[in-house]
Amino acid sequence: MAHRYFLIISLCGLLAACSADVSEQNNAPYNQSFPSQSGGTFIDAMPSDPSSLIFMVAGESASSAITANIFNTLLRYNKDLDLAGELAESWQVAADQKTITFHLKPGLIWADGRPLTSEDVYFTWQLIIDEKTRSPYASDFQLVTKAETPDKLTFVVHYDQAFSPALDSWAGLQILPKHKLARQDIHTSSFAQKPLGSHYYQLKEWRHGEYLKLERNPKAVLGQAQISTLIERIIPDPGAQFLELMADHIDSMNMDPITYARIIPSRPELQARLNQYKALGNSYTYLGFNLKRQPFNDVRIRKAINYAIDKQEIIDGVYLGLGEQIASPYKPGTRWSNPQLKPYAFDPQKARTLLAEAGYKDTDGDGILERDGKKLSFEVLTNHGNKEREKTVVIIQRRLKEVGIDIRIRSIEWASFITRFIKTGDFDAVVLGWQLGLEPDQYGIWHSSQQKPGQFNFIGYNNPKVDKLLEQGRSEFDPDKRMHVYHQFAEALYEDSPIVYLSAGYGLTAIHKRVQGIMNPVPPAGVGYDSQKWYIPLPLRRTQIQAE
Repeated sequence: MAHRYFLIISLCGLLAACSADVSEQNNAPYNQSFPSQSGGTFIDAMPSDPSSLIFMVAGESASSAITANIFNTLLRYNKDLDLAGELAESWQVAADQKTITFHLKPGLIWADGRPLTSEDVYFTWQLIIDEKTRSPYASDFQLVTKAETPDKLTFVVHYDQAFSPALDSWAGLQILPKHKLARQDIHTSSFAQKPLGSHYYQLKEWRHGEYLKLERNPKAVLGQAQISTLIERIIPDPGAQFLELMADHIDSMNMDPITYARIIPSRPELQARLNQYKALGNSYTYLGFNLKRQPFNDVRIRKAINYAIDKQEIIDGVYLGLGEQIASPYKPGTRWSNPQLKPYAFDPQKARTLLAEAGYKDTDGDGILERDGKKLSFEVLTNHGNKEREKTVVIIQRRLKEVGIDIRIRSIEWASFITRFIKTGDFDAVVLGWQLGLEPDQYGIWHSSQQKPGQFNFIGYNNPKVDKLLEQGRSEFDPDKRMHVYHQFAEALYEDSPIVYLSAGYGLTAIHKRVQGIMNPVPPAGVGYDSQKWYIPLPLRRTQIQAE
């Protein structure tokens, strides 16, 4: 599900006049509260261009960051993480749990003034399940056996079996306009670069590799956002992002632990201009193996690598302690996290024992194990520009060498990383992260059927027991019974060790104090909840770039 925090790219690289005088900014009344005012420009940065602004085919965070501002969903999560209506005014689940009826709000329109109706919802459903679309999110919607539009405001879906994540799935599907996309190839349509939506903002300009500019949609179905312009700069390097934040060229950034814990607290001029936010996020970093390649088809090798890596060393050294060890793919402290599972201990001797059991010995005395004349050596890929992951791989390399495993590190630009390696399955191992939703179902990531190009089980995991548990969890509505199912699922993953859980990190965000209206205290939904209510008072705006 796309997060509602608007990650917007800055135009400063385009406009030389964008550099506000920092000494002037330090004298601005940032600690003064102002009444809500409409207008202003919010400037942000993100590390890469979206591959497409049709999220069902893009499937990456850069796309979600933009499209969440452009398109609406039937449902959304409120500040307390309970489901609420967005396009849907109400909904009913049948007694047998196999039919859901959505009633749309009356008077919905697209940004071009055309009516938004149940036909658009039906069209979007047909599009995501179409095999030609090849969407990694299709599996949930393929379970709908029949959909109906009895009238313009009613959309009905039927399932053969009860599907407990159903409502959550409809909270994640961005509704697309039928009148713009009908009879088009979704992979080649110009709509992916020039979308038309119904949400708070619309795309005004996109200079690839530089920035995206969004402007307020006067026909937004949920009313008007306070900030009139959102700009998202493409700045791949976090260090460069921070320099822009220091120079007051951007209003917000996701920070690394060093910046959060050491640099900003040591700079009074930054503390005077920035608010910092910290919360355990819904994500984790992992080392994943290509299970279709040797030696990763041997569980002893996977477990040996797990024991050989010191996760706390990574958390302390890379994340400055701003993270937690985990033993399952769920956020610690939630009901879905199995309390009986403990993270794999750092135990190099146990790792060596498992490697020996798998037949690996150092016969030539070079410190690297081999079997049948082949060295225990492989390549680990990660995405270029993510300094935490790059540092993590270096630590992994050192620890694995200590037990006789040689790894080579390769850092790849994100777009190439996804298209050339992940989607094709052409890799040995990767260091990546998974963003977790609020629904515990992880069918799309771990079920053996989800291994086609572009789908999320790209490591090739296949366990009939896990398949059965994932299928069972999808049809169980009793919360306690569901919890038991997903605890068993997490235990099976733990025993198979198809990935090494490295850390669950904290979300660390800096937002300029010129931005007001942020909920305080931060709600469970996160700092970006209700960002359409954020505002920038006139005395605190960058007058050099305002043309309102």
